[in-house]
Amino acid sequence: MKSLRVACIALGSMGWLAVAGSAVAQAPAVVMSGLDNPRGLAFAPNGALYVTEAGRGGAGPCVVNPNTGETRCYGKSGAITRLWKGQQSRVAEGLESHAMPDGSSASGPNDISFQGTGGAYITMGLGGNPDFREALGGEFFGTLIHMAASGKWKVVADVLEHEIEENPAGGLVDSNPFGVLAEPGGRLVADAGANALLRVAANGKVETVAVFPPLQNPTGFGPPLIESVPTAVARGPDGALYVGQLTGFPFVQGLANIYRLLPGQAPELYCAGGFKAIMDLTFGPDGSLYVVENATNAFPPPPPFAPNSGRLSRVGPGCTSVEPLLEGLDRPTAVAVDADGAIYVTNHGVTAGMGEVLKIAP
Repeated sequence: MKSLRVACIALGSMGWLAVAGSAVAQAPAVVMSGLDNPRGLAFAPNGALYVTEAGRGGAGPCVVNPNTGETRCYGKSGAITRLWKGQQSRVAEGLESHAMPDGSSASGPNDISFQGTGGAYITMGLGGNPDFREALGGEFFGTLIHMAASGKWKVVADVLEHEIEENPAGGLVDSNPFGVLAEPGGRLVADAGANALLRVAANGKVETVAVFPPLQNPTGFGPPLIESVPTAVARGPDGALYVGQLTGFPFVQGLANIYRLLPGQAPELYCAGGFKAIMDLTFGPDGSLYVVENATNAFPPPPPFAPNSGRLSRVGPGCTSVEPLLEGLDRPTAVAVDADGAIYVTNHGVTAGMGEVLKIAP
């Protein structure tokens, strides 16, 4: 079922933050600011940090998403911004975006991943079906694009088309390419609309790697089954893939999982429950798994995603421990760790013009 799900997983000044873990010696510093709905973070081979900005939509057309009932307004306000030698600059602009009429909760450039020096791969969100994409007037929502070092980009795969043709999880046709991991053997995409992990080959062919089944609703509130909604994919030091789960409505605290995948095998639970709304995960140089939750407020809604309840946690090997590192984040969406162990996390992730990237020194 895909009828009751997160509308667009797209979901100001630094709010209340709590340094929760003893390993965090000092408060985070703001290293990037003024971002429009920041989404993914990734380091280029030269050490520059890149963030995707889902944009703020635009003047329209403004149309109703038939899968969610929301009014979304179109514009070319998506961007890619770089932090290099302490300087923040936009390296690509004019990417498609759709957002609420006030520019919040945008969907556009969702995540970014580099493959060597050959440039970056970027997921372009949608959160709907082909009729929605056509009504917006956009061409690139629901795709995977490649951005060269020059900032020029091109579409390498139509992820929405794969959902139309195969719909691996069944239910409504719905595609929202979110997390991406670029590797020599192909690009892995967590499609939060399709509830599936996909692989994009060098020729653009898309295949389904895994489908994440719905969860039993333990609350008695809402539908009997809750959608999985995978959002992030990372390669672990053991060679396995790890996938983070947001879940769908009613977004129950403690229900979201982390899955571990090996070739030819079904996904297995790595961290069974304990999370509410995972948006991103990544491994640090010491093998620790860092996890960002968009919100952690308790069930029941409203609101399902309370501001200033986001959290960054560190997961020990085998999920033997989950240590909160930073609490009180405002709708964070991404995490990255550099070679020295410094942690970078987004903040104010669903607002236009107020998004930030914070740095936690090792």
